[in-house]
Amino acid sequence: MGVKLSNIIQRRELDFKELENKKIAVDFSNAVYQFLASIRQPDGTPLMDSKGNVTSHLMGILTRTTNLMSKKMKLCYVLDGRPPALKFQEKERRKALKELAQEKYTKAKTEEEKLKFAKRTSVLTPEMQKESKELIQALGLPVIQAPSEADAQGSFMCEKKDVWAFATSDTDPLLYGCPRVIPNLTLSTRRRLPSGSYINIKPEIIELKKVLKELKLKQDQLIVLAILCGTDYNPGGVKGIGQKTALKLVKEFKNFDKLFEEVKPNFNWKKVYAIFKSMPIMKNYQLKWTEINEEKIKKILVDKHEFAEERVDNMIQRVTGREKTQTGLGNWTK
Repeated sequence: MGVKLSNIIQRRELDFKELENKKIAVDFSNAVYQFLASIRQPDGTPLMDSKGNVTSHLMGILTRTTNLMSKKMKLCYVLDGRPPALKFQEKERRKALKELAQEKYTKAKTEEEKLKFAKRTSVLTPEMQKESKELIQALGLPVIQAPSEADAQGSFMCEKKDVWAFATSDTDPLLYGCPRVIPNLTLSTRRRLPSGSYINIKPEIIELKKVLKELKLKQDQLIVLAILCGTDYNPGGVKGIGQKTALKLVKEFKNFDKLFEEVKPNFNWKKVYAIFKSMPIMKNYQLKWTEINEEKIKKILVDKHEFAEERVDNMIQRVTGREKTQTGLGNWTK
């Protein structure tokens, strides 16, 4: 779900030239669930090897990562740890929605219906995450395991200037003080919606200082604004309050206690606020980039999951620069 502040958050289009030689942290779960949802057959079936193992996530990681690396970006991936207790309600809600989507997928009559509901059933298993991590490391990239939310960890790394920006489709990192968020870090220019239609997308960047200046808010006010609208820790926020009303309220009430006395939420706002102010993060991480391990990549993809070796070679060569005729994969894997 994430924080819904898109209508009032200022952003600008980003030229990939700005990202050359920049260190970018990527929200692992956010990216992988995009791959699991989008890289599917016309009837909604995910990519699989002959043994029935899902490989959509591996195809997405390899393709997008090598594409971005070819643009001279230094990527690292940040994995989620144990979520705060308040998020378990949201996780149960998402689980129920996936189960409902699975039922609808089973009953769907057309390929279009099957694809629509299949996208909502994606599950990342521990084994899939383990393989993904191995593939990312074989590509020579660091993997950082957050103790809790990846958004908080990536934001801390960005604040410390160990990375330049954090890439995720959510605006949650702004609440943790992330200086720069990149919502669409992909070379693809189109994204397929659950309805089957496409929207045009362009790389964008959200800069916290500009957001706060435009909204005329302080960081703590931005957090309270998000709580009013709803977060993963208080889904739905305060009933009847949208983004514009929430913005008006945080400016009107300088005292947050009085604000929440006025709106009468059905949740403990201080517990939610405390999560954003004191999320556990790992401070002694190491960011070390290494050479691509082609042998390891092929062991995972070609030997174990039956990827075409020539196709894997072509994607590796996007980074290494060796000349060879490339096999097209289409925008849907980018």
